[in-house]
Amino acid sequence: MNRTTISLIAGTAALAAITGFASLTAPGASGADTAKAAAELPVERTTLLCPAPSSSDLAETSYTSFTPVTKGTGSDGTAQLQSAAEQSAAGTSGSGKTGEAGKTDSKKSGKKKADKPVLTPKEPGRPVTGDTSGADTPALVGAAEGRFAPGWALQETTEVAAGTGRGLQGVNCTAPDTEFWFPGASTEATRTDYVHLTNPDDSAAVVDIELYGKDGALKSTVGEGITVAPHSSDPVLLSTLTDEKQTNLTVHVNVRSGRVGAAVQALDDKLGGDWLAAATDPAGSLVLPGIPKDATSVRLIAFTPGDADADLKVRLASPSGQITPAGNETLHVKAGMTTAVDLGPVTRGEAGSLVLTPTDKSVPIVAALRVVRGTGAKQETAFIPATSPVDTRATSADNSAKGSTLSLVAPTRTAKVKVTASAGSDGGTAVSKTYTIKAGTTQNVDAPVPSGLKGTYALTVEPLSGGPVYAARTLAATQEGVPGFTVQTLPDDRGTVAVPEADQDLSVLQK
Repeated sequence: MNRTTISLIAGTAALAAITGFASLTAPGASGADTAKAAAELPVERTTLLCPAPSSSDLAETSYTSFTPVTKGTGSDGTAQLQSAAEQSAAGTSGSGKTGEAGKTDSKKSGKKKADKPVLTPKEPGRPVTGDTSGADTPALVGAAEGRFAPGWALQETTEVAAGTGRGLQGVNCTAPDTEFWFPGASTEATRTDYVHLTNPDDSAAVVDIELYGKDGALKSTVGEGITVAPHSSDPVLLSTLTDEKQTNLTVHVNVRSGRVGAAVQALDDKLGGDWLAAATDPAGSLVLPGIPKDATSVRLIAFTPGDADADLKVRLASPSGQITPAGNETLHVKAGMTTAVDLGPVTRGEAGSLVLTPTDKSVPIVAALRVVRGTGAKQETAFIPATSPVDTRATSADNSAKGSTLSLVAPTRTAKVKVTASAGSDGGTAVSKTYTIKAGTTQNVDAPVPSGLKGTYALTVEPLSGGPVYAARTLAATQEGVPGFTVQTLPDDRGTVAVPEADQDLSVLQK
């Protein structure tokens, strides 16, 4: 029987990358030639999602966009950040309803403040900022193409002067995905935690939210099959999903169809609040970088999604090397149950990062830290999820000359790292410095500041040699004596993608 002849002639490789993923159509293997080495090319499109920042009328929110200059990009490209509803070509906006979980606030569905983009970058290498205020700011969708896409970073930073969650809240706007883990959420009486779900696409997304406490999965039916309308965002209040009050929870967001962006907003009546970003994928060893040196309380929350228990070594990577927290040498995590341990003021005035490794058998886990600064009525909270290493490059988009701290960690081998401070958003010249981070240590580096700085600037981290490097950035801003702060980890920006080289092969035309 004759086969249908398929013509596949490729003269050049075609790249279509969205949020770090590349789709490549290449010739079928003919058996005559071996594949050539893949080339690293810049991604051509990036989508980033920013959750609705606050329900407080006192909220003041800033957005900062930055794309590092990347070799191999052309001269064309666009980028802008605007309301999720404005992304719809047909003018469709989401209803904000979530079925049984529709008890949540729907006013953030993207219907307000959508007249014009919040910001529009002009050129790579220089940040651009935008500001909003009040409780009506919707979730935003950022889209970048061409020269603006590789390594694009967006930061959302909110100051809330008073009330539940008062203080400084910050989050990196992230790419849509299909699965997220959030160890560190809570439904206790003093906490108000929302998981924000943002759908950037033209079709509805269907999402399941699962909660795991100290005794395992919490019974809930309203967290199943939540529909997130196209071009909309829904904040789902965790306490509407279960009647159980638990101090430490792990939230699992699983997308049945479509894709969403997800982040947990954790607000405390007395301890301020912040965004809890998704932890890196479950792994046997984890690094949680950038614990502030003046932390007064650090809590580790861990969860293993598999069927086997996990036994972990707990180590603090300090400026002088790895040490064992007193009384917390190991941690036992039961399968399917959330485990938490209070480490106290573990850093004791020095830079620090937590390193988790298996004592024997490697079992995948997820983990995060809840960090508190200050004492008494002047306490503030931030979260540090486990993160992935900086492979090629990572960027922190929103920095100031005095309020930013960059932490670098080399958990296994000494590493050499280049840090570049971009030009300022309103003026200034880029500056770079090189640092050596010794094996097993955390260093709060004296990061460079652009010469003649005006406005905010970005910090870009690029490993040059040695072992893996993990990074985090802390922003601090004291208001009325309260030490407001927020911590963002810096995973690799995945600004390039490996593309196999393709050559013309006429032999595929043969039957």
